[in-house]
Amino acid sequence: MIPIITNNSNQLERRLTFLPLFFIIVADMVGSGIFTTSGFIMQDVKNPMAMLLCWLIGGLLALSGALCYGELGAMFPASGGDYIFVRESFGKRLAFLSGWISLLVGFSAPIAAVAIAFGNYINVALPTELQQSETPTILAIAIILIFTWAHAQGLIFGSRMHNLLTIGKICIIMFLIVGGLMWGSGNFEHFKVPMAVPDIFSGNFATSLIFVSFAYTGWNASVYLGNEIRNAEKNIPRSIIAATIFVIVLYLLLNITYIYALEQKAMSGVEEIGHLAATQLFGKKIGSFFGIAIAFCLLSSASSMIMLGPRVYYAMSKDKLFFKIFRGINHKHHVPTYSIILQAGIAILMVLTSTFYTILMYVGFILSIFASLTVVGMMVLRIKQPDLPRPYKTWGYPVTPILFISVNIWIVIFSIQNNVSAFAWGLATIIVGLLFYEYFNRRSIEQ
Repeated sequence: MIPIITNNSNQLERRLTFLPLFFIIVADMVGSGIFTTSGFIMQDVKNPMAMLLCWLIGGLLALSGALCYGELGAMFPASGGDYIFVRESFGKRLAFLSGWISLLVGFSAPIAAVAIAFGNYINVALPTELQQSETPTILAIAIILIFTWAHAQGLIFGSRMHNLLTIGKICIIMFLIVGGLMWGSGNFEHFKVPMAVPDIFSGNFATSLIFVSFAYTGWNASVYLGNEIRNAEKNIPRSIIAATIFVIVLYLLLNITYIYALEQKAMSGVEEIGHLAATQLFGKKIGSFFGIAIAFCLLSSASSMIMLGPRVYYAMSKDKLFFKIFRGINHKHHVPTYSIILQAGIAILMVLTSTFYTILMYVGFILSIFASLTVVGMMVLRIKQPDLPRPYKTWGYPVTPILFISVNIWIVIFSIQNNVSAFAWGLATIIVGLLFYEYFNRRSIEQ
């Protein structure tokens, strides 16, 4: 039986400083996206330089979002992230929708995607005679269960595990980049493919930005831990901006390594792009080693999301907009244990019912909408409540938030045109969320 606190001590503890936050964000961002989506992007844009431009634009978009979220995180240093920000800007209905999207799309779906990618990478790296069609699913479920247990043991245990996994991940990636470019069997001729300027304004380029946006997802990770951060007003914006810039540079270098290793046709449409590039650069044996190493790089991303998401459901429940059980904090470990378990159950269901590509499209489309809504809320607060304390203000305001919102709207419009099914599923998710809001709101009024 999990002990639940019901009195005023039902609070999270402020223990995190800048460095653990930096590692949490990097761990959350550098996940399955960078190791799986470049092949899909190349399939759409059909040009290595266009692909790099796509990653650069996506990185600048993430950085502009990070600058905006830094202001919001410094203003409202409470656990819950987007849910808290939207609640303060637009009220409880849209805040609930934001939290609902976090539950299904912001965390559970990406956890499922990362876990599936982990299983696929391990399966591909195994000798042919050991590869089994059910192996990726079994491994994906196992990873979700293991990290769910780990984060139920407390914030310090989870953050220390994060630091080790993230440092290991960065070392593996840097070895692949430096070793590949200096000693690998690649060819810089792969970069010499003409690119027509109109290509970057095509629907395919906009759709590719969905994949890139998914890969950069997590730049706002520290805002979900506001109640657990020391000196949150300073450490939230610092960690978001520093980690985002670091990951942009890392992603560009890694994609340059992919292109150096593989020509356009060989890369196009490949999911396990990291394993294929490593095999081309270093040979089959070392390539298999890198395939397994990359799979373990994904673990810190899954771990990060499993840690962060439950703080949103905890905040919703405290506002009486979610089931009461999910506001409970474990006596011993001071974490929202039931919220952690709920998220794991939904992620496992998605692993059993969806493919990696389907989850990817579903995630990118809806997250673009709600991230834009949050940034619009920041601008609304500037107008409605100009006297609110703002320990950090967005650099480049109002250009920065307008750029973020405009590019995301462009992505969404082209996404709807190119993938109607993703739009339909997204719309259905929002409608169901509104129905749940009416139920929980009515209950809170009656209590």
